[in-house]
Amino acid sequence: MHSAVYIAICLLLLGICIVPLGTYIARVYTGKVWLEKPLGWLERLIYALAGIDSRKEMSWRTYTSAVLILGAIGFLFLFAIFSFQHILPFNPQAVGGLSPDLAFNAAISFVTNTNWQSYAGESTLSYFSQMVGVTVQNFLSAATGMAVGIAFIRGLTRKKSETIGNAYVDVVRGILYILLPIAFVFSLFLASQGVIQNLNGYTKFTSIFSGEEMQIAQGPVASQVAIKMLGSNGGGFFNANGAHPFENPTPLTNMLQIIYMLLIPASLLYSFGVMAGDRRQSFVLLAAVMIIFLPLLAFAVYEETHGNPWIPTGTVNMAAGNMEGKEVRFGTGSSALWAAATTATSNGSVNSMHDSFLPLGGMIPLMFIQFEVLFGGVGSGVYGILMFVLLTVFMAGLMVGRTPEYLGKKLGPFEIKMASVVMVLPGALMLAGTAIAVSLEAGQAGPLNTHAHGFTEILYAFASASNNNGSAFAGLSANSPFYNIALGICMFLGRYWLMIPVLAIAGAMASRGTMAQSAGTLPTHTPLFTIMLCFIILLNLLTYLPSIALGPIAEHLYLENIVQNGL
Repeated sequence: MHSAVYIAICLLLLGICIVPLGTYIARVYTGKVWLEKPLGWLERLIYALAGIDSRKEMSWRTYTSAVLILGAIGFLFLFAIFSFQHILPFNPQAVGGLSPDLAFNAAISFVTNTNWQSYAGESTLSYFSQMVGVTVQNFLSAATGMAVGIAFIRGLTRKKSETIGNAYVDVVRGILYILLPIAFVFSLFLASQGVIQNLNGYTKFTSIFSGEEMQIAQGPVASQVAIKMLGSNGGGFFNANGAHPFENPTPLTNMLQIIYMLLIPASLLYSFGVMAGDRRQSFVLLAAVMIIFLPLLAFAVYEETHGNPWIPTGTVNMAAGNMEGKEVRFGTGSSALWAAATTATSNGSVNSMHDSFLPLGGMIPLMFIQFEVLFGGVGSGVYGILMFVLLTVFMAGLMVGRTPEYLGKKLGPFEIKMASVVMVLPGALMLAGTAIAVSLEAGQAGPLNTHAHGFTEILYAFASASNNNGSAFAGLSANSPFYNIALGICMFLGRYWLMIPVLAIAGAMASRGTMAQSAGTLPTHTPLFTIMLCFIILLNLLTYLPSIALGPIAEHLYLENIVQNGL
């Protein structure tokens, strides 16, 4: 199938789902849904067992504390499972416990919805760790992100309220009525297509080439893949992730996994308009995202489908494009689309190795991670792009000499300062982390390549960790005390230090009343505002442009120079 047709089908199917799912998600958090009839008893049982008063709402400070408590409990739970998995059940391969630095990194990774993996899952984690640790946290971390996103929307839309919801109720409802039903159906579909789901030991066989005894990994894969794609988790059961035939066996599973990673982030943008009572606001967000996403996607697809220009003509058939590091089952166009979708959504799964992309082709996933607001993660995407909306309104207010307003509420210095923190912190983490890594021997020992490409491997890792994406560029030996600890710190700060100012803005905005619109009010549902929003988002790229120039752009120019001078 031609790449353009494949992409068009994926986006068309996604577009069909956005309105009904976005409306349904809004109803989950604002009213009743039909799933409460079969699952309401379970929701009430959870509240009773946990001692949660579902009728009591929280201030933004209490909401923040609840989110941090959930994260702390999840971290300790995962750290214990990873450290002591050798004495826990469901470990047919008798894998040992993780080292303290790797257990720290892995636990932080899954709690923060990053799912960065410095290890090969099939040879490092037991079935118990995969099911009770990783899969459970995939649901919790995704539901937590959604809860914070919904709380922020409540803050923008409520009037003179001191509360923004109940964090525990939001997390429970997000799991029971959104994530669990969709993931359950999707896991059944994946199993029907050949994604394995069992608790068998690994199958041993003798290689007909070397005569060595080898083994085929097995395990409870379908249940984990379903939520990893749906919840912006991305951490694979296997080291090859979506390139492994047991995780992604057919072109149909490949297409639906791409759609699923975009599904909830895109639908949440529509949920915002439903909850705000003005669906035009949603179309502004969706339009801004697509205006930036589509041209960059097209550039990445073009780069990968037209082959490697630096390989001498006639030595390799380039009719299929740059196939290095890609699955023959999926081809270059589908691989470039997955790479763009997984980094634009903060999903982090892969079906090809980004390290093998051409320099400018690999630059696009890196840029999407650095943007982090083009769809974004589950929950984090909607509050991320709304931060840019607030800054756009502020900048427009400065230009016309008027106090900025959004959804009928005035924006004060506090909101703009907090929004600036949300914008600046991820960039500071990734750039500072990269600078430290390239300055220390422990950091320099990580990349398997030298010069600009090695720099890109390091930069990509810290960008992925700081923006809670989790995808790996590959080519970086990250399972070392330095990278495990440094990336773990970036993952923690990039998740929870951003949630605090987000919820602070929600609390401040919820306490305010609305004002009547006047002739001087800036409309935020027009094409003009959409263009302004795109411009402000693109301005954020200036933060990262020097690092991009030192990495993929420098590598591209270096290879061009080799060809031109015959070196």
